[in-house]
Amino acid sequence: MDETVCRVGPLDRSATTYIAGHRGLVGSALWRLFEKEGFSRLAGRSSAELDLTDRAAVFDFFEELQPEVVILAAAKVGGILANSTYPVDFLSQNLQIQTNVLDAAVAQRVPRLLFLGSSCIYPKHAEQPIREDSLLTGPLEQTNDAYAIAKITGILTVQAVRRQYGLPWISAMPTNLYGPGDNFSPTGSHVLPALIQRYDQALRNKADHVTNWGTGTPRREFLHVDDMATACLHLLNYFDGPQQVNVGTGEDHTLSEIASLVATSVGYTGTTRWDTSKPDGTPQKLLDVSTIRASGWIPTWSLSEGISDTIEWYRANQSVIRR
Repeated sequence: MDETVCRVGPLDRSATTYIAGHRGLVGSALWRLFEKEGFSRLAGRSSAELDLTDRAAVFDFFEELQPEVVILAAAKVGGILANSTYPVDFLSQNLQIQTNVLDAAVAQRVPRLLFLGSSCIYPKHAEQPIREDSLLTGPLEQTNDAYAIAKITGILTVQAVRRQYGLPWISAMPTNLYGPGDNFSPTGSHVLPALIQRYDQALRNKADHVTNWGTGTPRREFLHVDDMATACLHLLNYFDGPQQVNVGTGEDHTLSEIASLVATSVGYTGTTRWDTSKPDGTPQKLLDVSTIRASGWIPTWSLSEGISDTIEWYRANQSVIRR
């Protein structure tokens, strides 16, 4: 094992901190929080400035920057339609991004790194709520298995780096995230922003009904992205362990209930229909969050407040939202 020794404790606010994916949903929330918390040497690069699938460019960037803290929030992401339609893209691009960033961080012996995954890493029929030790105990949900495999590879890479180099790198697995900065594309977004876009458009078009995918019965857990950002900082400050840490609220709702909350918040009074010919995805995905709760972190946003906040941001940022 490499003799590198890194002390784990509250982050130095003057440490050079690179947030990969700083313009995305999680990355932008992290940037806002870290600025608020007084981090004076934040670094971020847009995809136009740095292509994370370009291995040589990534290595050159790390050598020049010499980051002391890295948060890998960059990823190719999408909803059930995008994942099931383009599995090669989701597998290949995410593997390239992760491998390049993690290898470059190893080359520079970055003292502290947080890898962000996704709750889709867990088996489709995992016991609920899903514990961290459920990883690799059963088949994945087929509609997003390619993305899940890429994220699992990232987790195992972090664990391997800990064993081989002794660096206190960690992984966090968020539940379904939403909030300001999300992707509201009708075909490429996740379920909650897709519902917001759909109901808001129906309201503006005075449509008498909205049609959603599936049966409405699958249960999902949602976490506001600002809560995710505080969880990341909390873990970087206080957590050190090889196993990935679940991050969520510990509560879930049916998609029908979520749709009703969105419709009410948007102000839509028409009817909701469900297209049962479309896939439901995993029947339930609720995380066991006892590990992070025991470390002292709890979320602060309620779902209704978070949905209202997201709708307000969506309506105020029509010119810049991702579609």
